[in-house]
Amino acid sequence: MAQAKVSYTFGRESNQQYGESLAGVRGVTPSHQFAVDIPARDENGKLLPEISTEPRGEPGSADKRIQAYNFRVIGTNVPENRLPWPKPAGYDPWRYELLARYLAAMTEFMGSPLTFNEVSLLRIIPNGKVDLNNRGGFSTDYIGKNYAYPNGSYAERARIWKEHEDYQKGFYYFLANDPRVPPTLQREVRQWGLPKDEYEDTDHWPHQLYVREARRMVGEYVLIQKDLQTDRSKPDVIGMGSYNSDSHNIQRFANAQGFAENEGDMQVPVQPYQIPYRMILPKRAEATNLLVPVCFSASHVAYSSARMEPQYMIIGHAAGVAAALAIRDKKPVQEITVAELQKILSSQAAVFEYVPYPQQGALDILRRNLAPPQPRPFNWE
Repeated sequence: MAQAKVSYTFGRESNQQYGESLAGVRGVTPSHQFAVDIPARDENGKLLPEISTEPRGEPGSADKRIQAYNFRVIGTNVPENRLPWPKPAGYDPWRYELLARYLAAMTEFMGSPLTFNEVSLLRIIPNGKVDLNNRGGFSTDYIGKNYAYPNGSYAERARIWKEHEDYQKGFYYFLANDPRVPPTLQREVRQWGLPKDEYEDTDHWPHQLYVREARRMVGEYVLIQKDLQTDRSKPDVIGMGSYNSDSHNIQRFANAQGFAENEGDMQVPVQPYQIPYRMILPKRAEATNLLVPVCFSASHVAYSSARMEPQYMIIGHAAGVAAALAIRDKKPVQEITVAELQKILSSQAAVFEYVPYPQQGALDILRRNLAPPQPRPFNWE
């Protein structure tokens, strides 16, 4: 898209640009936040590591900051398949001083230490494994260190990638080894590690950085907040989205009271909404042979929902069929027959309308014929 000189943007629009109440710098960020006040500076008045020196910005204002990236690490607690958390080159425990103080403060506040699931979200997957993600005030998201990624050169992106890897490896290593980590949390973290049978060609570390958002096309139609909330039907529908408006934190700064604060997290439920074909079209004057199913045309607010992998697959499916029609008919992608596109997609099981499932009759049958599902125990040891 960028190499074709198609218009794009990155970062956050102001709330005035498209009339979005959720746009711009967030006035209040309650989730994935420090639940207790942690001084942002050390005893000598020096800012702690992983806290930005930049001001937060006015609520609702635009900026070029990007929601945080991390690696979606796979962990296992099966001893014969488990490797210890690796120590990254150049590891410095001082980098995690804010984490150490956060853990101590939360232990005092709650009366017991945080669990591993409370500092790095664990979601069970098969074969004694979990998918690990970000959770809480200080976790696997490397907040504020990806701003140069959208327009970065290949070399700059590689540098950012490696910095994220070192940060996250250091995060797990700190939890597993630093004496300031509460013993019960440390014992739990040590029960987990990288699986020997995952990512064998990249030292058992995921081979993809989780780039949640970078460039976004400014195309024929820009999907915005109202398209997820109040204007959810589209004549050129190619699929549906339904995930929350979900942005991870975007910056960490010292607030006016002198405490560490995260900003940018957004978790706003939506009802199922229709995805328009126009969203993947460049402006006709810029390109007529390009479809953009990932860096599609949307505001930061709308992208935060439509960016989820199921929607990528839905939109990619539609883009492939649309490309085939444009080639067959020798037409610009803006001029294909959308009704034919929709007919083909529908025949291939695309969903254009939300119908609650199962319907009452089917639910009655299930109740009569199926025993209640039994929970499957999981051995946390």
